[in-house]
Amino acid sequence: MIDHIGFPVSDYQRSLAFYQRALAPLDYALIMEVTQENGSDAAAGFGANGKPDFWIGGEGGLEKPLHVAIVAKDRATVDAFYKAALEAGGRDNGTPGIRAHYHPNYYGAFVLDPDGHNIEAVCHAPE
Repeated sequence: MIDHIGFPVSDYQRSLAFYQRALAPLDYALIMEVTQENGSDAAAGFGANGKPDFWIGGEGGLEKPLHVAIVAKDRATVDAFYKAALEAGGRDNGTPGIRAHYHPNYYGAFVLDPDGHNIEAVCHAPE
């Protein structure tokens, strides 16, 4: 089981604003902001129920994008994530829908964040 994931972003404030809006439909909120032990490079931890498990850091972007998928409670939440992420400045990387090549109930949506990271919301439950 993964406890948390974190990755650097090229523009901390821009990404902070993006994730606050894009993750809200998934009931993910900003839980805390911290700085590194040396006092530099802020980091923001997002999560649900008071536990930050999705982190962004201001150390600078990555050379290649990564993929992160967050579980949504239902298909409507996947749709809401997709809409919120696009409104927050994300780019389409796969509209909400069934991805039967994974399994018959795999309903996901994909957006690219400001650094091109592929962020997904997915629901595995049948309709």
